[in-house]
Formats: sequence, structure tokens, C-alpha cells
Amino acid sequence: MRVNGEVNRTKKQSFSEVLAKINQEYETGQQNAHLEQSWIYSLCMRCRVEYSTPSWEPPGWQKVCPYPLCPPYRQFARIISIILIGLLLWTTAYVIIGDSAAPGGQLFQLAVLTVAANFGGFLISLTTLPRLIGMLLVGLLFQNVGWVNLDGEFTKVTAELRKFALVIILTRAGLEMDPKAFKKVYVTILKLGLIPWTVEFLLIGVLTHYFLDLPWMWSMMLGSIISAVSPAVVVPCLFRLRTKGYGVAKGIPTLIIAVAGIDDAASVAVFGIISSIMFTQQGLAFQIAQAPVCVLGGLGFGVFWGFLCKYVPEKGDAYVVPIRTLMLFGGGLLAVFGSEKIHFEGAGPLGVVFAAFTASCFWCGEGWDLEDNPVSTAFEIFWMIFEPILFGITGASIKIRELDPHMVAIGTGCIYVCIIVRIAVTVGIAFGDKLNVKEKIFVAISWMSKATVQAALGPVALKAVASQHRSEEEKHLAELVKNFCILSIILSAPLGALLISISGTKLLKKTKPMLEPPEGWRRSHRPSLHDISIIDEEEEREDIEGIADEDTAANTLSNAQSTSVFTVTKF
Repeated sequence: MRVNGEVNRTKKQSFSEVLAKINQEYETGQQNAHLEQSWIYSLCMRCRVEYSTPSWEPPGWQKVCPYPLCPPYRQFARIISIILIGLLLWTTAYVIIGDSAAPGGQLFQLAVLTVAANFGGFLISLTTLPRLIGMLLVGLLFQNVGWVNLDGEFTKVTAELRKFALVIILTRAGLEMDPKAFKKVYVTILKLGLIPWTVEFLLIGVLTHYFLDLPWMWSMMLGSIISAVSPAVVVPCLFRLRTKGYGVAKGIPTLIIAVAGIDDAASVAVFGIISSIMFTQQGLAFQIAQAPVCVLGGLGFGVFWGFLCKYVPEKGDAYVVPIRTLMLFGGGLLAVFGSEKIHFEGAGPLGVVFAAFTASCFWCGEGWDLEDNPVSTAFEIFWMIFEPILFGITGASIKIRELDPHMVAIGTGCIYVCIIVRIAVTVGIAFGDKLNVKEKIFVAISWMSKATVQAALGPVALKAVASQHRSEEEKHLAELVKNFCILSIILSAPLGALLISISGTKLLKKTKPMLEPPEGWRRSHRPSLHDISIIDEEEEREDIEGIADEDTAANTLSNAQSTSVFTVTKF
């Protein structure tokens, strides 16, 4: 700006000056809209965790750690406690194990990778992308820079960790299923869950067979992995839309999560059956028996173990929550590792899902709330631990120099073709579900992301081939399957998260969000199937408006009568 022939430039404030003003206004209770819109304020507030209960702080904490640059003391103390626990565990492991846990050892590298992946996930979570993208990129960076080496004998450890993560994923899927909701809209859930999955499964198998020269069994096994939807990508994005009121009237967010659970269960079960047939050394009769035995055996074990979790422990036990958690987790591990031992790998994942589902049915019948199931909370904590491990080691398994450019190009085309076809099929079969065209498109887009199942199952074939000392050609095929799965994560997870976040506000109708959570609602970040209602949103809106109009008319009449009485009395 030029004043009296001189240029008057506004002086830019330094970081310390801006921070001092923010801190001063926080202490005086005044807020400046300009400061609130600054990048410093926004970044610091996104990193802070606000608590609803009173928090103690040491004297002078605000002077040493001013608002909002530093976290509140409770958040700071939690971070310090996690660091101390990690150091204690590492020290104990070093004393017991020795060189592998020492700096430079593979166990130490895995621990560093997990911590770094968690931090990378945190940085990515400051954007609209899911945490797993940052974890995957950290693993990719560590491997290709040379900071981590998890090959050799240590691959057995990473393979078992993937199975632990798979048990947690499937258990959480089973705990999310509500029998009342399924009884209400089971046709919609099964139709949208199985038909698009089947189309993508077959299409991946056909395309990779003809364009990547995979044998039919290998291409179908790859199809069973790629066709799975990732709840780890879908749930955080849907929660943000759900809290703003988008699609809530028809229960669209929870419908999507329900179908994703069915989708994942189908993928893992079919993969287990195909891999059992491929890698078993038994006769033809044993291979033919794989499918029925895996399905019936998995269902039978799941119902039995879920029924057992109803009575053991007794529901009034003071330690009922931790014991039920360990019972369910131990049963899932038994199902996965036990089915692998007897060469019926397809039975284990089904057993995990149905054990969790059966147990949840009984627990809800005893008074537990599906949306406030403490066992589900425990498995969320398990997932917080295993998520950076799973995606860190998945990213660390990619060696960019060894990637085949032909596979990457053909694989990219196959993945996007299958995503487009799946979206079209989903929109086409979603008739009779009381969803308009925009909502159908959004539902179809939500199921394009790949991540959790692909990370857990992608390297399984490579481990099986290595353990059985198969031919070099089969090792090459297993490596191709693993790289294809990781490529599907990189191509679909970030894009899917962005499309869900952007299209949700454009394609879904917004209703007024709930201002105060109802009594007992303590886990709103876990959308449940309990509130699924595929209804006519227009009819509901009109009914609400009608009720509001009647209430308004009644209040107006009451006020008018009160005014008349007051006037008569006055005169």
C-alpha cells in the first residue's frame, strides 16, 4: 500500500510473536479470529487431545509448555509412559534374547520400524488420509534406504505377526455384526456384500491369468485377496461424515461397514480354501473335501467357542471383561493356527468371525450394548498395537529395484478396471434398497479401498512356497502375488479415502447432527450396525417437519391464550 509516495508494508510477525499472542489471549480468555486461522494455531490444535474430565497439571506447566504449542499434561504423560514401557520391554528382550534385540539386530529393527510407522501414521492422520498410508510409506522408505532388513529366518516372525493381526481384524468384524440389523436388512447386506465381491474376484482371476500369465489357481487365489474391502480405510472416513450428519437418516455409513465385514470374511475363507488345495500334499479326495470341511468346520467351531464364551467366565465375575477378551482372542488364535496345522486353513478365519459374532449375540442378550461392548474396546487397543506392525512390515517387503515394470503397468490397469466394474455392478444391483442414484454411487465408491486383508494375506503364499521348498517358478509367482497386493493398497487406499471424504458431502443428504451424545454413548468412533435403517429419508424428513409444525402451532396458541388472560387480568 502506498501512502504519501512511500510504500507501507505490513510487518510480518515472527513465530515467537504469534505464539506469545496466542498464549496471552488464552490466559485472558480472549480469542482472536485471525490467530485462530493461522497455520500455527491449526497445526497445534490438530495435534492436541482435549479431555472432557478434569486434568491435573504441575504448577507452572503453562509457562514451561505454553498453549497451544505443547500438549496438555495428561497427553504428555501418556506419551512418556508409552515410551518408558517400550524401553522396559526392549531392555527385558535384550537381556533374554541378546544380539537380535541389540541395536542393529532384526528384532531391534522391527521395534524401530513399528515406532516410526506409528509416527508416520500420525503425520498422515493430520490430513484426510488414513493412518495406514503413512505406515506403509515408512516401511517402504526403511527398506529401500537400507535401514531395515527383515529377511532370512526373521520372516517366520513377521509371518506369525501377520496372523495375529488377521485374528484381530476378523474378531472386530464379528463383534460389529448385529443379528437384529441383519434380520432387518439381511437381503441388502448379503446382496451388496457377495455379488460385487464375486464379480471382482472372478474378474481379477481372469485378467491376471491372461495378462500376467498366472496359472488359474494362482490367479483365483490373488482374486480372493484383492476383492476384499478395507475397514481400516473406510471406517475413519465414514465416521467424519457420520458425525456431520451425512447419510445418517438411512444408516448408510453403518450399512457400508456391515457389508465390508461380510466381504472380508468371504475373501479370507475362499483364500484359505484355495491355498489349502494348492499347498497340500494330500490326495485328490482330501482336496475335494477342503471346501465343505472348511465351511462346516469353521462354522461349527465358531458357534461352539462363542457359546462357550457365554458361560466362561460367569457374567457376574469381577474380571469378566479381560477374561472374555482373552477367551475370544485365544480362541481365534487356536482357530487360525490349528486349522493351518491340520491343513484346513479355510476353516480358521470363518471360525474366528463366527466365534466373535456368536459371543456378541449372547453378551448383548445379557445386557451389553453393541456400540459399547468393552471387549470390542480391548480389540481396538490390540489393533492400535498391531496396525503399525502389519503395515510397517508390509511396506518393508517392497524392494523398488526388484519390481517388474511390466507387472506394475499391467497390475495398475487390472486394479482400476476391476474397481470401475465393481462400482458399476454395485450401482446396478442396488435396486429396491430405497437408495437414490447419488447414494448408490457413494456406497459403490466406498468399497474400492484395499489395505488390511491384502497386507495380511499377500505374503502368505510366499511363506508357504519357501517352507515347502517349491520350484523357482512358484517362488516367482508368490512374489508376484505379494507385490500385486501391495500395489493394490498403494493405488486404491489413498484414492478411496479422498473420494469418500469429497463425494460424501456431495452425494449424501445431511441431517442435523446430534448435539449431545445419548447416555452410555462412549465409543462414538465405532459406528455399529445397530442404527441401520434403510428407510425413505424424504418421508422421515416430512414427518419430523409435520411434528415440528404441530408443536409450533400448539405453542403459539398457548402463548396467545396466556397473553389474553394477562390482558384481562391487567384491566
